[in-house]
Amino acid sequence: MAVIPPCTFMMGSPANEPDRGANETQHAVRLTRGFAMGTTPVTQALWTAVMGSNPSEFTAGSEASQRPVEQVNWFDAVRFCNALSGKLGLRSAYTVGAGDEPTVTCDFTAPGFRLPTEAEWECAAGAGTKFRYAGSDNLDEVGWFDDNSGETTHAVAQKKANAWGLYDMSGNVWEWTSDWYGDYAGSATDPVGAASGSNRVNRCGSLVNSARVARVAFRDWNDPSFRIFSLGFRLSRTIP
Repeated sequence: MAVIPPCTFMMGSPANEPDRGANETQHAVRLTRGFAMGTTPVTQALWTAVMGSNPSEFTAGSEASQRPVEQVNWFDAVRFCNALSGKLGLRSAYTVGAGDEPTVTCDFTAPGFRLPTEAEWECAAGAGTKFRYAGSDNLDEVGWFDDNSGETTHAVAQKKANAWGLYDMSGNVWEWTSDWYGDYAGSATDPVGAASGSNRVNRCGSLVNSARVARVAFRDWNDPSFRIFSLGFRLSRTIP
């Protein structure tokens, strides 16, 4: 994992950015605490080591274990975070209720693994730069998308990293974040998204999407029970 320092940055996109979405209103965000971010999405190998099985669609080939895990919903990702925390003796960040779609609460002060907030994700992807994508203005340098993926996921860390040593933050697979989807609410300090909602935010773009959605500022969302071959996640944790 890479250590991301406290930072203040402009979240969203400027009004003159090509292909910007209406939900990308630019605003100042201040993150007062540093955090650790996985340098790659969670791989099939790591998922299998922790959970004992592999739900992914793209499992063929010698590099499959190093491809991102996919076909995992938001609840699956949360349970993985707690399971990995338990294996490493860390206090879990999540309290998870019963059932397939349980009530979940997050203690952001806990040292255990969790999903990044949307603001943490964008801060880490931008890495203090103004690049359109995570690490470059040329998506082919840093990500797998519909023009170069061959309609399959790829082993992580094959493209160029961004300035903070993070790979695959533009393309390969979408990544769940912790936040409910909602409109931005002006400047914010340590934002954690909407108080409630029906969809969780996805970031990153994927192997089957265009360059437009791989931009650092692009926002997507899905029902937390949703699974698909192009959606995985990346770990984060609060630095004690």
